[in-house]
Amino acid sequence: MIGSFKQMKKDEEDGGGNPYHSMDKTSVLQEARVFNETPVNVKRSTHVLTKILYLLNQGESLATKEATDAFFAMTKLFQSNDLVLRLCYLGIKELCAVAEDTIIVTSSLTKDMTGREDQYRAPAIRALCRITDVCHHDAIERYMKQAIVDRAPGVSSAALVSCRHIMKDSPDVVKRWVSEVQEALSSDCVMVQFHALGVLHQIRKSDKLAVTKMVSKLTSSSLRSPYAICLLIRIVARLIEEDEAGADSRLFDFLESMLRHKAEMVIYEAANAIVTLRKSSARDLAPAISVLQLFLSSPKPTLRFAAVRTLSKVAMTQPNAVTACNLDLENLIQDVNRSIATLAITTLLKTGSEGSVDRLMKSISSFLNDISDEFKIVVVEALRALALKYPRKQAVLMGQLADMLRSEGGLPYKEAIASTIITIIEDNPEAKEKGLDHLCEFIEDCEHTTLAVRIIHLLGREGPRTRQPARYIRFVYNRVILENAAVRAAAVSVLAKFGAQCDSLLNNILVLLQRCMMDTEDEVRDRATYYHAVLATRDSSLINQYILNPPQFALPSLERALVQYLRNDTSGPFDTHTVPTAPPPQEEKTSNIMEPAPRPEERIIPTHEKYAEMLSAIPQFVHLGPLFKSSVPLELTEAETEYMVRCIKHTFQNHIVLQFDCTNTLNDQLLERVSVVVEGDGWDVEVSLPCPSLPYSQLGSCYALLPIPEDIMATTGTLSATLKFKVRDCDPVTGEPDTDEGYEDDYTLEDVEITVVDHVQRAARSNFAAGWEELGATNELEDTFALSAMSTLEEAVTQITQFLGMHPCDRSDRIPEGKSAHTLYLAGTYRGGHEVLVRAKLALADGVTMQLTVRSDNPEVSEVIASAVG
Repeated sequence: MIGSFKQMKKDEEDGGGNPYHSMDKTSVLQEARVFNETPVNVKRSTHVLTKILYLLNQGESLATKEATDAFFAMTKLFQSNDLVLRLCYLGIKELCAVAEDTIIVTSSLTKDMTGREDQYRAPAIRALCRITDVCHHDAIERYMKQAIVDRAPGVSSAALVSCRHIMKDSPDVVKRWVSEVQEALSSDCVMVQFHALGVLHQIRKSDKLAVTKMVSKLTSSSLRSPYAICLLIRIVARLIEEDEAGADSRLFDFLESMLRHKAEMVIYEAANAIVTLRKSSARDLAPAISVLQLFLSSPKPTLRFAAVRTLSKVAMTQPNAVTACNLDLENLIQDVNRSIATLAITTLLKTGSEGSVDRLMKSISSFLNDISDEFKIVVVEALRALALKYPRKQAVLMGQLADMLRSEGGLPYKEAIASTIITIIEDNPEAKEKGLDHLCEFIEDCEHTTLAVRIIHLLGREGPRTRQPARYIRFVYNRVILENAAVRAAAVSVLAKFGAQCDSLLNNILVLLQRCMMDTEDEVRDRATYYHAVLATRDSSLINQYILNPPQFALPSLERALVQYLRNDTSGPFDTHTVPTAPPPQEEKTSNIMEPAPRPEERIIPTHEKYAEMLSAIPQFVHLGPLFKSSVPLELTEAETEYMVRCIKHTFQNHIVLQFDCTNTLNDQLLERVSVVVEGDGWDVEVSLPCPSLPYSQLGSCYALLPIPEDIMATTGTLSATLKFKVRDCDPVTGEPDTDEGYEDDYTLEDVEITVVDHVQRAARSNFAAGWEELGATNELEDTFALSAMSTLEEAVTQITQFLGMHPCDRSDRIPEGKSAHTLYLAGTYRGGHEVLVRAKLALADGVTMQLTVRSDNPEVSEVIASAVG
């Protein structure tokens, strides 16, 4: 007996406790024939019905015929009065979206819905509302009204929940049931009251005045249901945000009063609403923080988790407000629930003082092995923020991170640690060598190719700038001997960078590259041969151009340019200056599980290559050559006007294409022959492409092609823009025009600015100093400016970078705290392939003073960049 019990327990632990895990869809559908037996076999039918529901909920998809056959077989179960067989309601709800002719079961469901058995009525309502289409909602209106105010709470709740689903397709039908929903709102059942409030808000949410009146009435009365009160708190918080009401408003007083409610869920919901209000000050948060602090010592794990998770969110924006809870948070570090402990330690890392860092590091070591990699990554991200906050504690934090790097863990966890160490290295030059040592030790045993390549690349960038660069050669060359081809190839490139920047190591590097030329992998041999040939010339110009700052072309643009070159006369050399450079890699953004996901309605801006393909498909623009740059969309109208227009500027070698994306927001108008007329001194429109038709709420595009003036100093300006179109009145519902005739009309838009940014593309320079020396002072221009409108160095760096449209090099866009002077390095490519480098020395006094130095391979480009700032 004991042996069989142990075997059953072992089967359960191994996952053998699920009797449905190995089911086959075909065999289950064959078993469904049992539904057709007369009389109904209750036991077998229940078992088969359960199998079908299990398959559907596991994501198994049925073909239309399979679903229809199963659906109609399932309807035979209505012949039985057995309660268990009313599982068929669930089956009908699952299959109605796939099966055909499901409306045939309406009479059976209506009979159960109006019967005397409450256990049948509630699920019958849910199933009936799922299978009833828009055309038949009026037919069930009488039944639904009676069900909403039914004496049985289950029936009333089912009707109210079904109203939420019907509202999506037939809002006007549900709006006629407002009086019944209001009556249900006074029910004694907590769930009925909750569902009634949800439906009432759904009906009135488009009318802000109606919502305000409803909230005013409900906040003055006392709802019995804690669930309904929680929903009311969310509605109130949304109103406060929309009205931008402060802490002195009556609605905010209601939220504070709910902090004293007897139900814990209501207290938490009110506290969470207060701390998530965008404009709450530390004083406004104090009552909510006090309540959450009490929850931290609750015996209920759910309350402790909710409180510490909310405080962790607050600590991201207002860490000082959470400081009072630090002692309670430290007690949670030893919590048996490791999720709570992790959130507690990460919150402490955001709010703790510099003196508490050592104690926190000891606490982290004690529980780190007991949590999953996902939570370990959260801890690592918190350590990164702490390292940036307290630079003097970076040595302690780096040691902790090095220990974590040597422990067990997956690739995402190790990447998070390596990224944090790299961030510390970049932020604090004093920690560079110690951090590089930790990373060198790690790659000796690193099993992840991508991570090893990234660290080797970092060694190539930072190693030559250290006091003893030779010490890192051994770690790099070990990769050539011991690792796979991808890591070996990366190591060869890094060896070349050491040789290019360290003259004392050049001879040794050449010997090592000669050995690499015997490698079994083509890529490694080719790289070694290439770098050895360049370094052996000892020509600093060649080394700078082909090793330290090699050409970075956008490969799709390069391919398109080569194809176009081969189609034309190939007697002349291929001009690489016409090929756009690849944009700099985007800086890595640290992920955070607390951050909200991006909204799905947010428009994704097309990439450079998508724009290039789109424009090359237009015959009038084929001859323009490779696309140099596309601007971000510029809105030319206000947010909620009758016509919405935005402009995207596409820059080519000798032309600019203005793309106007237009939207018609009037449902009673059809616009035809839509075009944008632009005018400006020195600018002429060569080609104008109108949009033939612009129906309501559809996006249409029209274009204007402008040749760029030959005088480089006249390539900026302001263009007036006017939207011109023919209007035809149409039916608001069908969109069909009422008449064949229309009338001409126009609409004035905002001006279109063509600035220096439209002619400059961001370009990466891995070694700014080498590029600066290579360009030389031949075409150098220098001037001094007083930036009186800017009060901080950070603001000056941001504004200058955006104004010139260049890429900050050597992390010069990061300004250490407390500095009153800073140097910003910018790199870009001017239209035509001309390299531009800018050095801006900034000093903070009464405003910001800037000494700007511009170097380029073209004197006119240097002049236009320098004059743009003036």
